[in-house]
Amino acid sequence: MLSLLRLFTDMALLRRGPEELPASAFLLLGTVAANFLVNFLVSTLLPPIPGPWHLHLVVDILFTLVWYVVLMRLFSRPERFLQTTTAVFGYQTVLAPVWIATAWLAGRFQDDDAWLVPIAVVGLGMLAWVLAANGRILRSALGQPMPVCVSLALLQTVAGQLVLLGLFPPAASS
Repeated sequence: MLSLLRLFTDMALLRRGPEELPASAFLLLGTVAANFLVNFLVSTLLPPIPGPWHLHLVVDILFTLVWYVVLMRLFSRPERFLQTTTAVFGYQTVLAPVWIATAWLAGRFQDDDAWLVPIAVVGLGMLAWVLAANGRILRSALGQPMPVCVSLALLQTVAGQLVLLGLFPPAASS
C-alpha cells in the first residue's frame, strides 16, 4: 500500500507514469474508492460547502471514468484505460487535500481581496500542476505530444465543470 502511495505521489510530481501500474480492474476500483474517501473525508473535515458537494463528487468520478473510456477509444488505446484511469485517480487522491482546501479557502474568502488574491494564485498553481500531471499521464498513455495532452486535460477540466454546472446550477441571487 505504501509503495502504491509513493508511486501515485511520484506521478503527481511528474516523475513516473501510468505504465508502471498493473492493468487491474481491482486496482482501479480500489483507487476510485480511495479517491472518493479522501475527498469525502477532507470535505467533511472542513466547514460545510454550500450545495450538494457529495453529489458533485460522485458525478465527477463518473464523468472521469466515462471521459477516459471515450478518450482511450478515440485514440485507439482502449487497452490503456485501466492503467491511465488508475493513475489519474491515484495522483488526484494525493493532491486532493490541497486542492479541496484551496477551493474551500477561495469560497470562504471570496469577498476579502486581501486573502482572495493569494488564494487565487495558489489555486492557479494547483490547476497548472494538475494539468501538467494529467498531461504527463496522457502523453504516456496516448503517445501524443505534451501540448496535445495538456489541452486534453484542460478540456476534461472544463467539460467536467460544465457537466456539474448543468446538473447543479448555482442558486439565483435575489
